[in-house]
Amino acid sequence: MFLHLGNNEVVSLKEIVAIMDLEKTTTTNTAREFLKYCADKNMVKTIGSDMPRSFIVTVKDGKQTVYLSPISTSTLTKRISKRVQKAGGRITDVLKEL
Repeated sequence: MFLHLGNNEVVSLKEIVAIMDLEKTTTTNTAREFLKYCADKNMVKTIGSDMPRSFIVTVKDGKQTVYLSPISTSTLTKRISKRVQKAGGRITDVLKEL
């Protein structure tokens, strides 16, 4: 199963480590330092040209990528919740399909 992050960018649910609200989390030094580190290491991928509202941390084959998405965390989590509901209401059932 995949999650659409905006602008035709999709990631597998099993690759997602975190979905974070950009505005709320960047008020802390830790989050800003994390994003700066990732940008310095070319691990950040900006999706589209709209203002980013969330960032999604993924790991695939040991490689970390941080996506800056114009879609809010609430919309992204609702998309995941819909998939969970279709799978019988259990996240473990969704993960088994991956």
